[in-house]
Amino acid sequence: MDLFSRKVVGWSMGEHIDRHLVLNALDMALRGRQPSRGLLHHSDRGSQYASADYQHALAARGIQCSMSRKSNCWDNAVVESFFSSLKLELVYTTDFTTHEQAGLALFEYIEVFYNRQRRHSSLGYMSPADFELAALPEKLAA
Repeated sequence: MDLFSRKVVGWSMGEHIDRHLVLNALDMALRGRQPSRGLLHHSDRGSQYASADYQHALAARGIQCSMSRKSNCWDNAVVESFFSSLKLELVYTTDFTTHEQAGLALFEYIEVFYNRQRRHSSLGYMSPADFELAALPEKLAA
């Protein structure tokens, strides 16, 4: 998630919560954003984020790693809030019969609804995509 706009920029779905899952999400985010070196990447202390492979992927791209303090969910509150919304608005209200169906629903929720339509009070009641578009002239002027 890009904390500036609350836009989900990289995500992945898999059978296991492991380093491959988060490496796929990281690759998606980096392909879509192409950030300059020095990006700050924050996560919790999950083993998938602490893995040598993941840490190497961050370092190889010049990304600085930041991790939440032990047992402190507040350090990652924005992402925790997203997962709460995802569960309340999609997961707990839908019975998925196949992995493919769940993947399509997740794509629809993130890419169509959450990033482009869902309004956020922290963004002045704009969607992440609209917030980024509104900020674009300021970024270009800088």
